[in-house]
Amino acid sequence: MPISRNTLLTVYLLTTTSLLSVTAVFAAGTGTTQKSVQPPKAAPIVAVDTASELKNRFRIDHMVDNMTLFVERDYDSGPVIVVLPDGSKMYSDRHPKTVKWASGITGDIIYIESPMPGPWQLIGKVVPTSTIKKVSKLEIEVQPLPQPIFQGEQIKLVAQLMGDAQRVRMPGLDYLVEWNAHFVSRHKPGDENFAAGDIIVGSYKDNGEDYDEKPDDGLFTSDINIKQPWGDYHFVVQARNNVFDRQVSSPFRLSPRPINIEVVTPENSSMAEWKVMLHVDNSALQLAETHFSFELTGPAGMQVPLVVNGVTQPDSELILPTLIEFGRYKLKGSVATTTITGREILLDLPELFFSFNPPPAPLPTAKELAEVAAIAAQKAADEEVLAKKDAIFWIITINIILLVLGILGLIVWRKRQSLTQALAAAELRVQQQKPAKQAPSLDDIDLTLPDEADNNR
Repeated sequence: MPISRNTLLTVYLLTTTSLLSVTAVFAAGTGTTQKSVQPPKAAPIVAVDTASELKNRFRIDHMVDNMTLFVERDYDSGPVIVVLPDGSKMYSDRHPKTVKWASGITGDIIYIESPMPGPWQLIGKVVPTSTIKKVSKLEIEVQPLPQPIFQGEQIKLVAQLMGDAQRVRMPGLDYLVEWNAHFVSRHKPGDENFAAGDIIVGSYKDNGEDYDEKPDDGLFTSDINIKQPWGDYHFVVQARNNVFDRQVSSPFRLSPRPINIEVVTPENSSMAEWKVMLHVDNSALQLAETHFSFELTGPAGMQVPLVVNGVTQPDSELILPTLIEFGRYKLKGSVATTTITGREILLDLPELFFSFNPPPAPLPTAKELAEVAAIAAQKAADEEVLAKKDAIFWIITINIILLVLGILGLIVWRKRQSLTQALAAAELRVQQQKPAKQAPSLDDIDLTLPDEADNNR
């Protein structure tokens, strides 16, 4: 019986498939045998982003002009040591001038100019699950300030460090990079900030505090004080450390606060109600979307919250609760509102202080004045009598003292006189008891006796 063409084709395909299966099994068995007898190969040099998988080794090719390494270490460990392809080493405190190094408690940022091509290695307590990031171009990206922006606004801005157009993320990067924000006045005549100069208004943090949503996510969130003089500025943001220094600048205008408040003091503060006038600029804000929140503090620990939800007129008033305690009060508040362009904002209002003093005492009547005058006259008379008594006392006392001093002086003088006379009498008696030697008179001399010279002759 003749065999059809289709039957031959089917047999051919089955035979070919069987041969291929046997060949694959044989090859697999042969490969397994060869792999078991081959010596182990050296660990290959891999891309820098996966270098942590092979003992922190990576390769730099000859096309790299400069690079920045971001290395994540164990907390509070020492800086890493960089081993070059020729075996030389670089340390954080000992490296060529073409290298810049910034170390923190959780990592290192190392900038290397014209790195040596070949395999590199890092020695240190690098986090096992981390990756070593090699960046050729570093820049910062800063969210600009919205316009218009008003004095006292609470605003959230973000910035990020970009490496080769990618956001740089690394635990502890907040400790390795210092961010500063400045308002630099453009010195336009008529602006309130004409003589303001350069004002440091805050910084950016990636620590999960305040406005920052999540720590170590690479998004640095601003903490900026917008309570500055209004006018035209340059908004300057700077990120720097020992490795790099990046700065961006953009012009903007800080507008005056569109809301003003003032306390209205009643003529009779002890009887009338205290009020706060609210002035809203309806050309900048939507009145229906303007909501006030105040806190009134006063003596004896007083704290009273006050809320105004929406206003219908640009000028409105808020009546304060009845004040009981005399003393000094403080009104602190904020306002949540929406601009006419639809941007929702939160403004801090300036603190207001006022004093609630007791009423003055009433004027005295004629009878009270007469009584006061009589009391004053009696008091003056009593004081005069007392003064006379004091004067007489002191006069008598002084005279007695002078008399006593005179008597004592006379006694001393008499004693000195008696002593002088006694000494003179004693000296006279001594002289009388001793006979005085008298010289011979002319009558007692014998003029007939020869001289001694004549006798010797």
